[in-house]
Amino acid sequence: MSKEWMPEQSAPDEADPVALARIIVLRRLEAAPRTRHELHITLSDKGVPAGAITEVLDRFCEVGLIDDAAFAAAWVTSRHRGRGLARRVLGLELRRKGVAPETIDQALELIDHDDERERATALVHNKLPRMHHLETEVVIRRLVGQLSRKGYSSALAYSVVREALDSVDVS
Repeated sequence: MSKEWMPEQSAPDEADPVALARIIVLRRLEAAPRTRHELHITLSDKGVPAGAITEVLDRFCEVGLIDDAAFAAAWVTSRHRGRGLARRVLGLELRRKGVAPETIDQALELIDHDDERERATALVHNKLPRMHHLETEVVIRRLVGQLSRKGYSSALAYSVVREALDSVDVS
């Protein structure tokens, strides 16, 4: 990772854990947005004392450089549109990143049942043309499996796949 953005200065004195924590957090945030929990783990793993961690993370939250709600909303929107992930998987990912349950619930409200159905349908219609040479049962199994891995319920997956097969001749 390039350190060009930092003015030329000596490395922070290990006697000043707050300065060290600030630099570590800034470098992590420079690479990508992070949750408070992720940054806390990073600082702990680097041996930063708990008091310095709390002080730095509180300040970064106060000035808006760390915002778990904004992170969760962006994560849900991006991963649903880009990778086609369903609410269930998105919630699990955010929990792993240490986002609070109420923040996760708010972020997941950005996606409703119609959004999920629309995205699942798009995923199926994208993959279906490349399966024309397969038996119908195989097509169903593969498409339902794909949707299940992305977190869609089996009822929704079967429904979307059946509708797609009814609208397109796969034989």
